[in-house]
Amino acid sequence: MHEVSVVTSLVDAVIAELQKYNVIKVNSVTVVIGDLTNLGEEQMSFAYEIVTQGTILEGSEFIVEHEPIELECWDCGYKGPANVLTDPDFDTHSIPILACPECGGKVTVTSGQSCMVKCMDIEEAD
Repeated sequence: MHEVSVVTSLVDAVIAELQKYNVIKVNSVTVVIGDLTNLGEEQMSFAYEIVTQGTILEGSEFIVEHEPIELECWDCGYKGPANVLTDPDFDTHSIPILACPECGGKVTVTSGQSCMVKCMDIEEAD
């Protein structure tokens, strides 16, 4: 379950950032997860609950915002949402095949690969 290692890295980064401030409580942490990361929201939430035990983040809400897949076509210049095509064995290895929804050409992924902390709701001491 790679969600645990990802969440652990996110939590470590958040705690390091919070040490710069006089934080007494963290209400929530919002992360942006791209649809191409193949990270499960439910698994990440569970991992967050476990990994944050005994830290300043314990009891805080873990909010996940999804980042949709967006593409730019090499051939026709299309820019926009993906048309994710898959092979018949998609369930066994979950590798999407991306193509331009307009012309079927090769594309560059411009959105959908993020995994980052967007913001935190914290309370600081007076």
